[in-house]
This record gives sequence, C-alpha cells and structure tokens, in this order.
Amino acid sequence: MITDDGPTAATVYKHTPGFESSVVWTTAAAPIARGMEAAAPPSNYIPGPGESIALTVTFPPDSVFASEDFDPEAAVAENLANTPGLADLFEPDAPGMHTTPTVDYAVVLSGTVVLEVDGEVRTELHPGDIVVQNATRHAWRVPGDEPATIFVVLIGHAG
Repeated sequence: MITDDGPTAATVYKHTPGFESSVVWTTAAAPIARGMEAAAPPSNYIPGPGESIALTVTFPPDSVFASEDFDPEAAVAENLANTPGLADLFEPDAPGMHTTPTVDYAVVLSGTVVLEVDGEVRTELHPGDIVVQNATRHAWRVPGDEPATIFVVLIGHAG
C-alpha cells in the first residue's frame, strides 16, 4: 500500500539561509496499525526507545555562518522552535556539536559534507556515502559554497 507519493513539506530556516529539513516519516514504539504512521513533524525530534524519525536535511555552506548578516541568536531560537528536543542538545561552546541518544543511519544525497566526530576526526563524505552512528558526539560541516543534503533515520534506544 502506498500512502503518499509526493514531496514532503520542508521547514525552511529564515535565519540560516540554505538550511532546511523535511520529515519523511516517524514511527511510534508500540506496534501500530497500518496507515497510522506519520509524516508530520514530531513534537520531539529525539525518538524514544523503539521510535524512529526519517528526514532529509539540507545544510548550508559554512560561509553562511561566517557572513556578516548571520545572526547566531536568531538562528538558535529558530532551530529550537523547528527541531524541539534535537536543537536542545547542541553545545553552546562548540557550534554544531551535539550527541543524540539514537542510532543514526545517514546517506549523503548531494553535495560534500564533512562529518566531525568528537571535535577532532573529520571525514569528507560525498553522494552515496553512508554513515552509521551510535550516540556519537558529532557535527556536520559543509565546506565550499554549495549546500549538502543528507537523508537520515534516527532510531531511539534506551542508552
């Protein structure tokens, strides 16, 4: 059964030009009846044990954050409003760094993105590259002038 065959609604960030995300799917922990799955934005972007969230994320190039027009306070407030739970995990003293209590499967769809792990290890990723993380402290960086898009599934676990 196909429940939907169209584009997902994107959340476009006003205060971080080029940054957007689209929830593709979410699942609850308990078994649910067919047709009860959801593609609406969740109330918490950190799935609980047995829950999942699938989404696409387009990251703007790092140059956006270095721009004179970039307002970090407005961007943080917007991120907190758009991705509750997840945005709360970002470290104020290490921009972009965060640790989620999830197993994450990420696939690079377009552009070049650098995965920074623990603030030290940096791996450059290209379309088709796949990353699996398990409660990893990380950040996504986009060198150059073009955005990068990933598809990621976050699966909640007990810890």
